[in-house]
Amino acid sequence: MVNPSGHGDRPEYKVYRSRKSPLGSLSRSDELERFKERSRKPGKRPAGPARERKPLSPRRVLRWVLIAVAGWLALSFVLFMVSAQVEGGVTDDAKSALSGNGNFVTGSTTLVLGSDERKGDSIDESTDGPGRADSIMLVHASLGRISKLSIPRDAEATIPGHGTTKINAAYAIGGPALMIETVEAYLGNGVEINHLIEVDFADFPAFIDALGGVKVNNKTRICAPPFDNFWRGFNLRRGERKLDGTRALGFARVRHNPCAPAENDLARAERQQEVFSAIRRQLLSPTTFLRLPWVSWRAPQTIRTDMRGPGLLALAADLGTGGSGDTKVLRPSCLGCGIDGSLQVPDDEKASAVEELLGK
Repeated sequence: MVNPSGHGDRPEYKVYRSRKSPLGSLSRSDELERFKERSRKPGKRPAGPARERKPLSPRRVLRWVLIAVAGWLALSFVLFMVSAQVEGGVTDDAKSALSGNGNFVTGSTTLVLGSDERKGDSIDESTDGPGRADSIMLVHASLGRISKLSIPRDAEATIPGHGTTKINAAYAIGGPALMIETVEAYLGNGVEINHLIEVDFADFPAFIDALGGVKVNNKTRICAPPFDNFWRGFNLRRGERKLDGTRALGFARVRHNPCAPAENDLARAERQQEVFSAIRRQLLSPTTFLRLPWVSWRAPQTIRTDMRGPGLLALAADLGTGGSGDTKVLRPSCLGCGIDGSLQVPDDEKASAVEELLGK
């Protein structure tokens, strides 16, 4: 039998399209979401919307700069305090000789001694004998004012219990305690020494190097013969000169200068004052901020003192706020005519120097 449609015996089929369900797309969407959830790693949350990065503004830059500066200062402060605590202080005898009056707000007087204990790269280790007070300086500091007074090491003075001789002999005989007693009696006029700083020549160059060196104003050409461990002598042209630690120490310790035959112990004291001022200038220099942690660590190691960290910080604050400070060196009336070739300073010179020192 032939099918009228001409397709043989193939049965006819009807194709029906199902009507779209209004929930069909929602169902497929739910299945897709469930598939995605199963494909995710355990514990991984769906990604949220991307955060928009804030533009870099001057205010944000300033904030981060201030945070960095505060962190740098905090690190320097911690290093300074730790170094000040671990360094050895002065002897009990020296502490007992100090006056308890005075503070760094109303005014305090510190005796600064440059003691030579025959050690270090720039000190002649072949020389024996007790340490000497090669530099004797008083620093009177108060908030907003600082003044300095240098006593020539060869000045004639009466050392309690040991007669009359050069004042620096007091350190060799009885150490810093006898030196404190001698200086107070020598100057008189109400001088009281409240604090003591002994500069250690062995560690002094490392401190200067941590600062990046210092600039000094050399008033006369120096051509000193060999001394200490400067085997070829010490030579320095006149004018402003940049010195590293070792040469700064040599500059402060030059004893004889054939290029200026008229120089005496007063010129030596003035050079020591210049080094002191150069250190202060460098401490206040913006470049020192980058070196501040190294300087903070080295500074307490250069000295021995009765002051701990807070006291040293207070002195540093006075040095920073008190200006460059008036520099005074006692002027003798007679050079080399005292006992043992010492220098004699008149009483009225001492009185006026003390008045200037204390700001009376």
